[in-house]
Amino acid sequence: MNIKFFQDFFLWCTIINSIALFFWLLMFFLGNNWIYKFHSRWFEISIEEFHSIHYKGMAFYKLSIFLFNLAPYIALLIVE
Repeated sequence: MNIKFFQDFFLWCTIINSIALFFWLLMFFLGNNWIYKFHSRWFEISIEEFHSIHYKGMAFYKLSIFLFNLAPYIALLIVE
């Protein structure tokens, strides 16, 4: 295992997680009412809380991508 392996690994992790975040964002915008109705059957939650939870979740996921995927990838590019 060399440094190129880890560079490729973190690059693909960044790409795959970014696609997952984009899919989440797309589904949230296109199917917002359906998703809310689906989840409100199980949980008593207002629409404002629902939006807040998703906004915070997306922000946390994006920050996690930057910290755990993109930053190591850039560090490995610098080190090489």
